[in-house]
Amino acid sequence: QVQLVEFGGGLVQAGGSLRLSCAASGRTFSRIVMGWFRQAPGKEREFVAATSSIVGSTVYADSVKGRFTVSTTNAKNTVYLQMNSLKPEDTAVYYCAAGWPGELRAADLYLYWGQGTQVTVSS
Repeated sequence: QVQLVEFGGGLVQAGGSLRLSCAASGRTFSRIVMGWFRQAPGKEREFVAATSSIVGSTVYADSVKGRFTVSTTNAKNTVYLQMNSLKPEDTAVYYCAAGWPGELRAADLYLYWGQGTQVTVSS
């Protein structure tokens, strides 16, 4: 089992920045995919970004490319989501996920999920 806990959500003005953290505990793996998803009220959960230590790649949703950056610690037990130039449409609950999905953007292929952290961007 892998437990994931997110930190760092909050309220920020448009154009501001936040950094989310996701700490993994329990059984950890050197080769795993860590992803970030978000869900706004009344909308489906959507892919934000993912980083794979299996193939050494990181992918982003088009809506956040150039503004958000995913990084991990050397021990791979914490993954960060640096969010810059935030927009009101970035408002959502952000979730950290982990697993070995065949498709990095597919939420239902991730095994482990955090409880989520609220990000609110005011205009």
